[in-house]
Amino acid sequence: MLTAFDGAISPEELRPKLHFTAPSGWLNDPNGLVYKDGIYHLFYQHNPFGTQWGNMTWGHATSRDLFHWEHHPNALEPDRLGTIFSGSAVIDSFNSGGFGKDAMVLVYTAAGGTSDLSKDRRFTQCLAHSSEGKTFAKLDLNPIVTHIEAENRDPKVFWHAPTKRWMMVLYLNEDRFAILGSDDLKTWRRLSELRLPGSSECPDLFQLPLDGDKNKMMWVFWAAGGDYQVGQFDGVTFTPSSAVRHSAFGNTGYAAQTYSNAPKGRTIQIAWYRGAEFPNCPWNQELGLPNELSLRTTAEGPTLCFWPVAEVNKLRRKKLSEVDGMFAGRSPIFDFSGKWTIPDTGSIEFELNGIPAKFDAKSRIFECLGRTLTLSPSKDLELRAMGDTATADIYLQRGEFWMPMFALPTAQTEFGVKVKIKGIWKGSMSAHTIQMEGVPR
Repeated sequence: MLTAFDGAISPEELRPKLHFTAPSGWLNDPNGLVYKDGIYHLFYQHNPFGTQWGNMTWGHATSRDLFHWEHHPNALEPDRLGTIFSGSAVIDSFNSGGFGKDAMVLVYTAAGGTSDLSKDRRFTQCLAHSSEGKTFAKLDLNPIVTHIEAENRDPKVFWHAPTKRWMMVLYLNEDRFAILGSDDLKTWRRLSELRLPGSSECPDLFQLPLDGDKNKMMWVFWAAGGDYQVGQFDGVTFTPSSAVRHSAFGNTGYAAQTYSNAPKGRTIQIAWYRGAEFPNCPWNQELGLPNELSLRTTAEGPTLCFWPVAEVNKLRRKKLSEVDGMFAGRSPIFDFSGKWTIPDTGSIEFELNGIPAKFDAKSRIFECLGRTLTLSPSKDLELRAMGDTATADIYLQRGEFWMPMFALPTAQTEFGVKVKIKGIWKGSMSAHTIQMEGVPR
């Protein structure tokens, strides 16, 4: 297992190219994902003073394609109410908050008691706003939601058109969450409470069409660990119609959030790749690839599916030639895909930037770095893998299974793609290099 960086690769060579990293310092949860005027805004939990967790601040970056990022000064810094924990952002197209039409509004947790300045204060929810999306003014009347219980945190705000009001899903304690409503983003009323057994933190609630049919819209309630339930939401109560499902089958992927106001009704999500330690580098941790979500009917019922956003296809360059499962070129940045008819017996083994993976036809088990999953019945195996310097993002069965895998390379790591087939498999595969130069990250 590749888990230790031996220093043979320089920090900037090691820095991920497809996955977002802070210029320096620590990074964790994505926050305030919002789209406005052709630009994707990404805020994130940031320690500007060190490469380990602490001093929580909101970093800020923008992009037009979700891959080439321009870094900006920190958007929110700690104050007397606390350090700045996770939250979300919306575009107030109605000027309901009185901050101006199309103001960008950030709603976040002030983590009272996590700094000397906020000693003896509790966790509360606060608001900041901006007309241009660069500098943000905190509301003088903060907090907008006073302390409810424990370390209540991570507000995710969205507009609910049928009831014409803003909604907030908020983590309370253990596996409990609250839904609150507001007409003006400043005054909130508690509407209901729900549970997601075995889950905590960073909730999200969003709507998707089942099998692409907009006449079959369903709601998905999601929490930090990647567990979710599908159901209906009436503007007050979320009513689940499925069991709790799991979505992230790799060794990383946590605290994902969807974009607010995304164009063309897209549902785009970015996760934090928790545990992605980059030792001896001036920066630490990375965010996941931006995925577009869909809801598909499977044997297990409505299933959340993941797929790299289409923007990455524009970054493909050279198609790599293949001989006996070996793809020419040793670039760690690649897009590989394959589809094979599954025989009765046999296996396919993969090496993705040195990360080993295997699918066994008889058991239908896919295994990677000790993580296993059993694929649902199907005549075909479909796999796509996006490679980066220390990551292989694996998508199985057209995104029905998402397996983000992190493993630091060593001097002995052979970058690129290798495929070894045992048995009679009919199918095809291809790989392309990805070009990221030319635009600052």
